[in-house]
Parts: sequence; structure tokens; C-alpha cells
Amino acid sequence: MRAAVVTVSDRSFRGERPDVSGPVLVRLLDASHAQVVESTVVPDDIARIAETLIRLADEACCELIITTGGTGLSPRDVTPEATKQVIEKSLPGMEEAIRQDSLRHTPFAMLSRAVVGVRGRTLIINMPGSPKAVEECFLVVQPVLEHAVTLLRDENPYAAAHPSHP
Repeated sequence: MRAAVVTVSDRSFRGERPDVSGPVLVRLLDASHAQVVESTVVPDDIARIAETLIRLADEACCELIITTGGTGLSPRDVTPEATKQVIEKSLPGMEEAIRQDSLRHTPFAMLSRAVVGVRGRTLIINMPGSPKAVEECFLVVQPVLEHAVTLLRDENPYAAAHPSHP
């Protein structure tokens, strides 16, 4: 699957702090045999985040985009708002699964506003900004990523597993 990672951080965008969560996601996606076609850093700005998601989904034809950062309560945390602007379908089950598992690790997970949804044939997943949380959240969604992308490609996953059946 073609994948992209978007780190949302004013400080990393300005070069004041290294992006540590983005590389974790790239490593996890590589280990999952995804083809990471782009990893980028954008500021905490709704328009810039939305433009990046649209470009990656519509022009770069990414099948999976994972964002990291900007999902909390601070005034500059706007990743969920930007994501909601560009998705056509929400996936509350994935959102709930991530938050439920995250609550096992920290009570602060209940403050997450992360969104998961679909734009066209692209799955977009918001994750927190910490490397540890990114790793934990990725492990929650990893088992369903390939199946989700197969469904978005409009392929029949049953037919692929059972070629003798139509």
C-alpha cells in the first residue's frame, strides 16, 4: 500500500525541535511492508494540514495517510478539524479502538480528539504526537490496515483469499 506520514508541529516545522514521531511511523509502516512515498512536517494550521491531506490523497494517490500531532486540547491543536474538512466518511470504530487501548496506558487518552476517516480511496488516521503513543496506536490499527485498503480499492478480499469462488 502507498502510505504517507504527516507530522503536525509548529516547532518541528520551524526547525526548533526534531520530528521524532514521524520517523517512528515511517519505521512501523516499512516493517508492515507499506511503501512510504512521503513523510512531511506541516505547521499547526488548518488550511495547511487540509491542503497536505488533499494533495497526498488526490494527487499522490496515497492509500493510507497517518498524521501525528495536533490532536489534543491546546489552541493550536487543529489536526482533527482539518481532517474533518477533507474526509467523506468517518470511522468511529477505529477512533474508539485507539482511544480504548490508549486508556490502558494513560488516563490522558480521554483527552484525545483524533479522527479517522476516508477521503475517496484513502484512509486517514490521526495519531498523537508522542513517539510512544504513536507506536501504541499503530499496533491497534495495524491488523486491519491491509483489509481496509483492500476494501477502499473496491477489491473483494474474500475472492482474493478464495480464487475458486466468484
